[in-house]
Amino acid sequence: MAKPIRILLVDDHFIVRQGLKAILVEQYPTALFGEASSAAEALDLGLKHPWDVVLLDVSMPGRGGMDVLKDLRQQAPKLPIIVVSMLPEEQFALRVLKLGANSYIRKDSAGEELIKGVEAALKQAKYITPSIAGYLAVHLERDQEGPSHEALSNREYQVMCLLASGQTVKEAANDLCLSVKTISTYRSRILQKMNLKNNSQLMHYAMRHKLVNSES
Repeated sequence: MAKPIRILLVDDHFIVRQGLKAILVEQYPTALFGEASSAAEALDLGLKHPWDVVLLDVSMPGRGGMDVLKDLRQQAPKLPIIVVSMLPEEQFALRVLKLGANSYIRKDSAGEELIKGVEAALKQAKYITPSIAGYLAVHLERDQEGPSHEALSNREYQVMCLLASGQTVKEAANDLCLSVKTISTYRSRILQKMNLKNNSQLMHYAMRHKLVNSES
C-alpha cells in the first residue's frame, strides 16, 4: 500500500486552508495534513516534521510568505514548496521561483493547476503554469541587468506593490500589520533604490512593468 503523502497548508485564513484541503483530498484521499496560520507556525511545523510538500501563502500578517520560503529553503533545501496566492503572477511569480519555490499557483486557478504543481513537487521538479511561462519569456528578453525593482528586498517589493496599486501608507501598514512609520521608512528606501520621487512615479513604473493591473 502506498504511503500517504504529508501536506502542510500555510495560510492565515481558515476557509482558504479548508478549500485547498478539499481540492487535494479528491486527488489524494489518504493524505495527511498539517495547518499553520502564521510564519512562526509555518517554520515550526515545517522544520519539525517530514512533509512531502508545503503549500504556502505569500500575504500573511507580520513576516510574509516570502520570508518563510527563504528560511525553509535555507534550512530544508530539499523540501518541496508551492506558493499559492491571490496576488497577480506578474508581481510575485518570478521572485518566488528565484527564491526556490517549485511552483506559483493562483488561488483562483487552484484545482487542476494545483494538482499538477503537487505532482511535480513530489518528483522534486518545478511546475510552471502557461501564463507564467509567457511572462518568463518576456522577462528573459529584457536587459540582463534587470529592472530597478529587482534590487528591492522581498519586504520592500511587497510594500512597493501595495503602494503602486493605490494603497496609502496607512492602508499598507494595516495590510502588513506593520506601523505607519515602518512603511514610510520602506517607502523612502524604495523610492531611493528605484530613483523615483513620489508615489505617482512609482505607480507609473509599476504599470509600465506590468507589476499591477492598469485598472487598479
